[in-house]
Parts: sequence; C-alpha cells; structure tokens
Amino acid sequence: MQVRPVIGIPCDVKQIGKWDFHAVGDKYIQAVQNSVGDVILLPALADQDALQRLLPLVDGIFLSGSYSNIEPCWYGGDNAREGTLHDKARDHTTLPFIRKLIDEGIPLLGVCRGLQEINVALGGKLHQYVHEIPGFLDHREPDNQSIEVQYADAHPVHLHDDSLLMLWLATNQQQYSVNSLHQQGVKTLAPGLSIEATAPDGLIEAFRIDAAPLFGYAVQWHPEWLYGQKPLSIAIFKAFREACMQYKLHKQKESF
Repeated sequence: MQVRPVIGIPCDVKQIGKWDFHAVGDKYIQAVQNSVGDVILLPALADQDALQRLLPLVDGIFLSGSYSNIEPCWYGGDNAREGTLHDKARDHTTLPFIRKLIDEGIPLLGVCRGLQEINVALGGKLHQYVHEIPGFLDHREPDNQSIEVQYADAHPVHLHDDSLLMLWLATNQQQYSVNSLHQQGVKTLAPGLSIEATAPDGLIEAFRIDAAPLFGYAVQWHPEWLYGQKPLSIAIFKAFREACMQYKLHKQKESF
C-alpha cells in the first residue's frame, strides 16, 4: 500500500435549508487528494482542545477559500457592510489555531481566504473592498459568467527574486497569469511573513511564513483550479506534498 500524507482541511459552516452543515468545496478536496495526500475534513467546532486532539492524525493543513469573509473585529477593521457573509465558526476554529500549527512545524498551505486567515492570525490587516481603493484592480470574478470564465486567468503576478516559488519552478521566469476571485486582500502584512508575489497593482498575491520549519505558504489566487495543468499549481502542491511526507516520516521516527 502506498504511503501518503494525510491532509486536514478545516470546514466552513454553511446553512443549507434550515440547518448548518460543515462543508468543504469539492474542488479543494479533489486537488489535495489527487496531488498531495489523503484528505480528512476537520469540523469547525471552535474547540481548540478538539483540534489539538486531532492534530496527530494529520501531516499537513490546507486552508481553503470560501465565499465568507473574516469578521473585521479580528483585525481591528471597520464594521462590515450589511449583507456581508461571515463564518463565525470557521473564524473561531482556524484563527486561534494557525500559530500553533507553525509552532509545531506542521506544513500549512492557505488559499484565498486561507491566505487572509494566516495574515490576520499573525497580526496583519485586510482591505475589505480592494476594488474601491484608487489604484487597485478589481480582483473580483465577473458576475453571471460560467465557472470557466470566472476561473480563467485574470492578471499576471510577479514573483520576487528570492521567492520559494521560483525555486520550486526551477526557472528564471517571473511573470505568470493567475485567476482572481476575491474582493478582500492584504492591507498590512503580518510580522514574520515575506512577500513572494504581487499583482500589477502591488497587492500581495503570495507570501511565505518565515518561521515554518518545513512549509508555510499562502496564495491569493486559486491553484486548485486546473491544478494539474498550471505550472504554479503543480509547483505549489508538489512542494506541499514533499513537506507533508517529510513531516509524516519524522513523526513515524519519533514514535519508535
């Protein structure tokens, strides 16, 4: 039997009909299952003790994107506008947990909301409405279009000279096209994070976690879309998989 790392994905809490459901988008599960390791879903119980008990089961954590936004009280932002979708259970599950993951050396990858969670958890701030700020692009997906159009490449990103992503890609190419489906973004980068890539308007599109011993990375775009076809996606998930396997093997040695 092939040895594979186990990746935990914290759930969103979504109301379907009259009831709340703990859920993760299928595209995230498929990308991680097929390119990184076996997936287990972690319910958003806002119970740090329960998460701590589950940690020995996983070799990495993947923070997915979501339609919901982090409540601005977590980063001292202005109250969100009426109608903004929040997920209090996910906020209270992931945000207090991120620093512990880093301290314990568990590989961590964040996408879209996941990038914003890492930034906020470590002391950063967010723009709530990037498209309303002069000089910034509209990073939202086009309304009333097909999924294929919404997830199509929207703008280039520039990889920094010292970026891990350039190392993983084994290339000198610094410009790549990515999709863009978000209205929030990094306003103030948290201490201990280093910028990896930026959009043409200067918005941070990727960063690394300096203190992560094996892997700590986040991107604002969605690498899970066409994950087996895009060079950036292939490089990110490959590096994440290798780090998770390294962590798994280290755990096994420690258990003897």
